[in-house]
Formats: sequence, C-alpha cells, structure tokens
Amino acid sequence: MAQVTLKGNPIETVGNLPAVGSAAPDFTLVKQDLSELTLASLKGSRVVLNIFPSVDTGTCAASVRKFNEKAASLSNTQVVCVSADLPFALGRFCGAEGIKSVSTASVFRSPEFGQQYGVRFTTGPLKGLLSRSVVVLDESGKVLYTEQVAETVNEPNYDAALAVL
Repeated sequence: MAQVTLKGNPIETVGNLPAVGSAAPDFTLVKQDLSELTLASLKGSRVVLNIFPSVDTGTCAASVRKFNEKAASLSNTQVVCVSADLPFALGRFCGAEGIKSVSTASVFRSPEFGQQYGVRFTTGPLKGLLSRSVVVLDESGKVLYTEQVAETVNEPNYDAALAVL
C-alpha cells in the first residue's frame, strides 16, 4: 500500500502504481456515451491516464483542463481522465468547459481498476475513490512513467509526465 496525504492528514491506497517498464494492467472503463473503453482499444497510441478522485473538486477539474490544453499538441497520444464519477457528470463537465482534446472514463462498472492500478483509497474521507495519479503508456501498453501525487490537493507534474512522450 502507498500512503499519501489529504490536507496533511495521512490516507492509504490499496497498493502501488504499476512499475515503470511493466505491462499496464488491462482495464475496461465506461465512456461518456456508456460504451466501454479498454486498454486493448488504445493500443497503437501513447496513453496518459490522468487518474483522480472526482471532477467536482477544483484540483481534479484543473487537471482535466490542463491535460486538455497540453494534449491538443501531442501526436499519436490519447489522454484518458479516469475517476469514479458517473459518465453523465464527466460529460456535463466536459461540455460546460469545452473539453475536446481528452476523453473521460468512469470506473463505476469496474472498481477493480483501483485495485489493479493501486490507486483506490482504503482509508480516510475519500475511501473508495481514486488517488490522484498519472500513468503514461507507450503504444504497446508498457508503463513509461508513473506519479502518485503525495498531497491529494496538489496537481500532478504535467511536464514530467509529458516529457517521457
């Protein structure tokens, strides 16, 4: 398990992020239109998984906006923003914000994602939600970069994540 903080208070996750150099764990998530998004469907593209607790928080919303801004200029790269939010809430947020360069995906049908990626909170007020993390994959699904943000209210290191691409 990993330990991070929420406003300075320690909270734990179920495990650790996948190791750099390893194959990314398979997943099936739910897109805004309620269809499924799988790791296999992303093969051939570089992938940034922007994982966070809820788009209804300021920092999570900022990360979606920032990756949307930065993703527009990346070739052969898909940014997938992953949370436990329902697809309807993610769609509403993206529509209101004009978010078009990233996609969103919900774990509501597949809570095992949090276990497989080691990001599900097991303690604290966010228990059951996902820890703010970034996982970058190459075209074959190999892990190139990971970051689990130490203080949950902070944004991820966008530049470090995108530098590996």
